[in-house]
Amino acid sequence: MCGIVGAVSQKNIVPILVEGLKRLEYRGYDSCGVAVHQGGRLKRTRSTSRVAELDALVAKDDVSGGTGIAHTRWATHGAPAVHNAHPHFSRDRIALVHNGIIENHDELRAELQAKGFVFESQTDTEVIAHLVNHLYDGDLFDAVQRATLRLKGAYAIAVFCKDEPQRVVGAREGSPLVMGVGQGENFLASDAMALAGVTDQIVYLEEGDVVDLQLGKHWIVARQADGSYKRVQREVRTVQAHSGAAELGPYRHYMQKEIFEQPRAIADTLDGVGGLDPSLFGDAAARTLDGVDRVLILACGTSYYAGSTARYWLEAIAGLPTQVEIASEYRYRESVPDPKTLVVTISQSGETADTIAALKHARSLGMERTLTVCNVGTSAMVRECKLSFITRAGVEIGVASTKAFTTQLVALFLLTLVLAKMRGKLPAKSEEAALRNLRHLPAAVQSVLALEPQIISWAEAFVPKQHALFLGRGRHYPVALEGALKLKEISYIHAEAYPAGELKHGPLALVDSNMPVVTVAPADDLLEKLKSNMQEVRARGGELYVFADADTRIDSSPGVHVIRLPEHYGALSPILHVVPLQLLAYHTAVARGTDVDKPRNLAKSVTVE
Repeated sequence: MCGIVGAVSQKNIVPILVEGLKRLEYRGYDSCGVAVHQGGRLKRTRSTSRVAELDALVAKDDVSGGTGIAHTRWATHGAPAVHNAHPHFSRDRIALVHNGIIENHDELRAELQAKGFVFESQTDTEVIAHLVNHLYDGDLFDAVQRATLRLKGAYAIAVFCKDEPQRVVGAREGSPLVMGVGQGENFLASDAMALAGVTDQIVYLEEGDVVDLQLGKHWIVARQADGSYKRVQREVRTVQAHSGAAELGPYRHYMQKEIFEQPRAIADTLDGVGGLDPSLFGDAAARTLDGVDRVLILACGTSYYAGSTARYWLEAIAGLPTQVEIASEYRYRESVPDPKTLVVTISQSGETADTIAALKHARSLGMERTLTVCNVGTSAMVRECKLSFITRAGVEIGVASTKAFTTQLVALFLLTLVLAKMRGKLPAKSEEAALRNLRHLPAAVQSVLALEPQIISWAEAFVPKQHALFLGRGRHYPVALEGALKLKEISYIHAEAYPAGELKHGPLALVDSNMPVVTVAPADDLLEKLKSNMQEVRARGGELYVFADADTRIDSSPGVHVIRLPEHYGALSPILHVVPLQLLAYHTAVARGTDVDKPRNLAKSVTVE
């Protein structure tokens, strides 16, 4: 959440800052701003519009300079308003941008107000700016180090000072920040993607790092256990920054583009998977996975639903008791640890604050067998876990996750098969069949995408609706949950999902002719039970929208609308059935005129609790 870009250069860096914000805007779009060192003073332009409008404003205001910072915001403290937008100034000397949440901001605010500092915003960020200014004594690097020792919570910051041209200082704790190394210039950003085309030499800052950027040189210090700072070296990596992946191409929205990229994303994720060897998850996987007697999955949002689907696989195929926990809840409750548990975290970005905190909590309880399924190989989650599987979904710009979800499911199915094989529960014929089905999966998903015209016609019927129910059974219940989440995220239609058998235990009271009921109906062992649940809906005048397999013998009739998927796919069926739900949400949102890629109040990469 939120995006930071900063730079020190001999040339005008405002175009670089603005372009970086455009690439990070999916992280937050409540407001945005740029500040530079210009003409011996701080100059700033802020806006509650999108970055494209900010670009026009900086040109109008003639904002330019070789030292500057920029930010795109997802609001936490204070409403989306210009006075709350970053960068924040302190007495026209310090300019600062910040991602994260400062938990002791009220205490610091009171202390700084007592010292005469006047606050112009409701943000926790302005507290940091004033604190740095209060501690400043001619050396910005030193002031930031001392300021961070006072901060409790999560932060990534970039700051510069009117009195020290050509210097930007950054720091991170619990929120991602990278440094880009250029030729005689240096950069900061929340994500290397912001620096695509500028530099491919990237340093991933570690927890507690403070970095000093100047022309052609930089220093990094790391906070020690006693609160002191020690000079450290961090590896400079060559990173391909995905500049082309962020282009929209012929698609109307990034979400649509990413839905249609799923066959390729799945194929890329499976590339190199020749067999079911533990080494798919790292060199130490055979040793780490040996003797595992249960699985604990920690995740949030869409990733939580991926984990919920995997629970069905892990228990049915690998015979492993599996618990799936919402990460933000797990760390705050009493639980019973088991050192033989495999702790699996799932995150698209690998920077999800709640999931990282839950992982650290599990480790503090003595559960050291850790594995992450993640789309970013350089992320904090990957560094925190012993094992990892990096999905190859590519950059996902749309806030509502699509291709990250399906590639997570592929990774979790592979994990299931590897664990089943290690436990002697996967006969050779079953292994061959599973690998064959995985290799065919991209083609199967492509055939589902061909149903888009039929789904568009359904979407028109959803436009005037205010509520919807989604039903699924067994391993397709989490798919129904994901379908409901997608619809509510981007169309703003209130949608809930239930196991179909639970319909009669309460939700049936909501069903009438104005309540569309979307049903996931694969040809599995629970189909006949599901048909009975569907009859309960029709008996109350409910309108059914059924995604069925070809051989389910569910026919269209008054009040029953059916779209048939081309083939039943056994255990992998959830991956196929989620695709039409994504398309239904997308086309409903388009028809309702909402901002599909940037839904209100939401942002990508949730790096705050």
